[in-house]
Amino acid sequence: MITNISPIALFCFKRLHHLKRVINALKANSLSKASNLYIFSDASRNSEDRLDVEKVREYLRTITGFLKVNIIERKHNFGLSQSIISGVSEVLEIYDHVIVIEDDLELSPYFLTYMNEALNLYQDIPQVASIHGYTLPVKAKLPSTFFLKGADCWGWGTWKRAWLTFEKEGIVLLQKLEKQGLISAFDFGGVIGNTQMLKDQIAAKNDSWAIRWHASCFLNKMLTLHPGKSLVRNIGFDGTGEHCNTDQTYNTKLSDTALDIKLQPCIESELSFNIYKQFYKNSKPIFIKRVLRKIKSCFNFK
Repeated sequence: MITNISPIALFCFKRLHHLKRVINALKANSLSKASNLYIFSDASRNSEDRLDVEKVREYLRTITGFLKVNIIERKHNFGLSQSIISGVSEVLEIYDHVIVIEDDLELSPYFLTYMNEALNLYQDIPQVASIHGYTLPVKAKLPSTFFLKGADCWGWGTWKRAWLTFEKEGIVLLQKLEKQGLISAFDFGGVIGNTQMLKDQIAAKNDSWAIRWHASCFLNKMLTLHPGKSLVRNIGFDGTGEHCNTDQTYNTKLSDTALDIKLQPCIESELSFNIYKQFYKNSKPIFIKRVLRKIKSCFNFK
């Protein structure tokens, strides 16, 4: 029995239909009734957003099925980057661990069990930065769980100790990557554009929290635990939001069974790394553009 249940931080903006799917998926998890839910509702950017935001906030007040629902309504528009950074930090001022989801992530009924079991299992192991719930739709068989360097952003959890390593200044991260000769490694062996994304953040072409979180963990030689079968599916690539079209590259089947989670050596899985790398290489050159959209989706409200 899991006794140390992590709070859930859910970030939303104006897409009511997507949000309802996320909430229903959360409630289908057996641990939802034992979970404190913190919902961070961003404010409208302009008059065009106002009605949709109001509809979302009306719905938020009807949500039940959790130990407690805490609604934080921002009085001005934060944007996803500031919202994630401040929201996660606020929850971690109260708790030592948190599960983070956004309003476009549909979840397996086994998501909360996996996240809580893994967060408890690795909470005192400093090499582990986070737990991730999404898995690429690769054809090869992956281990039940595996480690990769750095962090990721689609349904994840972390601890206060790891979040303290988060470096907000992109230029600091880039300089360290360059000085340590880690650019190719940071780009997953040169097959994805993480470094360019970080450079764009520095140049204010984007405001990605996710690339800075990944770089922070990567530079600190920290690992993230990934599931062999995906417990998260992004439903935001349906053409309804900014920076998102109907791309199905990342569409994956949600696991309909629980994952076997056991303590394992804290080293990057060479097998899983090569499977992921081959997936990226097989999809080039179009995939590079798609992977950049994936990263962008981690810092823009849709």
